[in-house]
Amino acid sequence: MKKLLPVLLALMAFSIHAQEKVEKAPIVKEGEGPYTQLIIRGVMLIDGTGAPPIGPTDIVVKQNKIVSIQTVGYPGVAINSEKRPKLEAGGKELNAEGMYLMPGFIDMHGHIGGSQAPSAEYVFKLWMGHGITTIREPSAGNGLDWVLEEKRLSAENRITAPRIWAYTVFGQGSKDPISTPQQAIDWVILNKNKGADGIKFFGARPEIMDAALRKNKELGLRSACHHAQVDVARWNVVNSAKAGLTSMEHWYGLPEALFTARTIQDYPLDYNYQNEQHRFSEAGKLWKQAAPPYSEHWNEVMNELLSLDFTLDPTFNIYEASRDLHRARRAEWHEEYTLPSLWAFYQPSKISHGSYWHEWGTEQEVNWRENYQLWMTFVNEYKNRGGRVTTGSDSGFIFQLYGFAYIRELELLREAGFHPLEIIRSATLYGAQALGKDKEVGSVEVGKLADFVIVEENPLKNLQVLYGTGAIKLTEDNKVVRVGGVKYTIKDGIVYDAKKLLADVRKMVADEKQKSGFVLKQPGTN
Repeated sequence: MKKLLPVLLALMAFSIHAQEKVEKAPIVKEGEGPYTQLIIRGVMLIDGTGAPPIGPTDIVVKQNKIVSIQTVGYPGVAINSEKRPKLEAGGKELNAEGMYLMPGFIDMHGHIGGSQAPSAEYVFKLWMGHGITTIREPSAGNGLDWVLEEKRLSAENRITAPRIWAYTVFGQGSKDPISTPQQAIDWVILNKNKGADGIKFFGARPEIMDAALRKNKELGLRSACHHAQVDVARWNVVNSAKAGLTSMEHWYGLPEALFTARTIQDYPLDYNYQNEQHRFSEAGKLWKQAAPPYSEHWNEVMNELLSLDFTLDPTFNIYEASRDLHRARRAEWHEEYTLPSLWAFYQPSKISHGSYWHEWGTEQEVNWRENYQLWMTFVNEYKNRGGRVTTGSDSGFIFQLYGFAYIRELELLREAGFHPLEIIRSATLYGAQALGKDKEVGSVEVGKLADFVIVEENPLKNLQVLYGTGAIKLTEDNKVVRVGGVKYTIKDGIVYDAKKLLADVRKMVADEKQKSGFVLKQPGTN
């Protein structure tokens, strides 16, 4: 616990600071509906189960539930209106001919701002503007009571926000450091009684982790873990999975489980974990220290995790600046969508988490590119063997912006080897399964809640059409245009104009810039 205590204290300090700084979302009605009957007409359906697209399809929703999904014709053939679902008195039709509909996206690693992004409305609208209708909040960084209140208001649709599942950092709020298994068990029980949906772990002594994870699972709660380097030498991903962990976050703890020629990461002898240049540059060498792909030990670890129905939530996007800093910091959405406070947080710093650009260059980026190749190989093969891989963004750090980073996560799964339909399944149904909510959300099926993403372009052909800034396209008459961007985000049968939500964000950013006189500049420029 002595090793873990500084980490927990820092997290708790962040939580207290964030609670004072993050403004709650305004209570205001913005979407249209729900309706006694909503018929979405003529859409191409991608249902999230892995099934291929099918259409034209009419989808009927009553209040917030899907009651009918009906194929109503064939491509290029006029639709017989007599064979379509009938609109009832007081009902609403949404013409979606030529558009694509998917289940609402699930972000499995969604922190609700902090001192760097001190407005829940800002974060929520970036998410909802990109079709994210459910998030797992892994740490309750603004305080559990704060998150539970926003969760309740979102469930009641009194604020514009995704569904929220609150996972408290292990030990958060404890009067004394947790130093025994019984203290761990008592805290886990208290955490459930307070209304948390689960726990986010970073590590602790093995007997404490074991006791906490087993009790948490016994109580019916889910869990996530970022296996921090301060404890991973004695408790890795396989240990957590055996004890009942639901999902691992990022990749820490997995290479360590794959070691064959060592038991501890090959740290330089002047390494200091508090120096984030050390932490992240050496992390970029970690996968090369693990067993090679398809080797005996590599397969043993994978088979163990598969047998335990374990979930990988890789969050590829959040480390992408490590392999290409220029790309991440020059992303075109920063100009109009990144708050001045968030941009300042991203800059090289010895204090801000993830701002490790003390001396970042070619050697570090090449290491990280090789790291990604090995990491992606494991994740893709895990999926190929039937393992569950979900999509999480961990936005608000390392030049990654809420909503936009989630779409980038989808692109990186494509790079890893996933078929676009496998990506949509990871972004929807598999996230719902990991949350234990797949009977309610995660796929477009009769009886489930009406959470949808509707886009005018085919996302399977180009995932970039899901970005709020759209995708660049040249027309037949040689004009450059932007296409795509989510058109409608539907949550609980309520229809939101996704582009209007993003326009609201642009205005927030513009107002903040005008108030502070901020001009976005790249690091080290005058």
